Amino acid sequence: MLEIPGHAKLLSARWLIPLVIATFSAPAAVPAAQTAAGKLKLETGKQIYDGGCCPTATPEPDVQWRAIITNGGPARAFSQIMPSFKDLLTQAQISKVIDHLRSLCVEKAWPRGNLNLPRPLITEKAFPENETVITGSITAHGTPGVATSVIYERRIGPSAMMEAVIPFDFTHNRGTWGAAFGDLALGYKQKLFDSLQKGSIFSVGGELSAPTGNTSLGTGGESTVFEAFAAYGQLLPAGSFLQVHTGVELPAHPDDLSRAYFLRTAIGKTFSTEGGLGRRWSPMVEIIADRDLVGGTATNWDIVPGIQIPLSKRMHILGNIGFRVPASNTANRAKQMVFYMLWDWVDGGLLEGW
Repeated sequence: MLEIPGHAKLLSARWLIPLVIATFSAPAAVPAAQTAAGKLKLETGKQIYDGGCCPTATPEPDVQWRAIITNGGPARAFSQIMPSFKDLLTQAQISKVIDHLRSLCVEKAWPRGNLNLPRPLITEKAFPENETVITGSITAHGTPGVATSVIYERRIGPSAMMEAVIPFDFTHNRGTWGAAFGDLALGYKQKLFDSLQKGSIFSVGGELSAPTGNTSLGTGGESTVFEAFAAYGQLLPAGSFLQVHTGVELPAHPDDLSRAYFLRTAIGKTFSTEGGLGRRWSPMVEIIADRDLVGGTATNWDIVPGIQIPLSKRMHILGNIGFRVPASNTANRAKQMVFYMLWDWVDGGLLEGW
């Protein structure tokens, strides 16, 4: 049995104090904590941690929990009264605490946060998210232009997600600048398979965009388009990962807008500071292919190197910046700087976690 100092038992330290006690102490030794239906509470009735609440217990990777247990709440900009356990628990014991925490969610349909791979710039992830993302691209050569989108993603149950996309573009035609909304879109994604043991996750989805853009300014408006896609994520050794996203775009008016096929892949590696418990940086390279389904057309190939960077200490606000470089049919296709800022709003507000 692990001895927990008396003062540690009295700390109302978010959720991990009761977890440590519940993991390593006999029930009679911890009258201040109780477990029922996967929930840990103090005697006051204040809920410290609800391990049976799968929506909040599953999305984070194990390294987030390890960092907080090892270095205390301030390691991820949580409460300073959450103490560090690095001098009290070995890493093996911390692993047992994390295993106990994970066991409290008994609904296995919820994919584990370890499968929540870094978000690429172009390639769609397989993991369902609760996020707001602002994306953008700046055309540096040829006809200048700036394209932006606000993407709202919300999980539905353990394995589904809906999203809404609001694009707004700035275009430059005939020597003058214009600005207009693009084609608004609604999407749905459904996780079909995940395995932590195999390190893989697979989803399918669809998106419907309406012709709300401005055709004269070149921001869309040509046709309603339905997109069907599949997305796959795979953990690789040494913190590396692979993501694949493929699908078809089927416009309602193919005479105005061609049907198209696309294939997007991303491969990268995550590097961490502070012995793996600090901020995580994920450089990656994407290979993008798309082709109009019209006879005689060539496939466009692009290479997109980028890096996801942590903006907040809690790492619920992330950024990614890179360049989209045409690798084929380069005559009429310009290089672009591409970027996004991501807010995982379940983990805290925009002004929290810094």
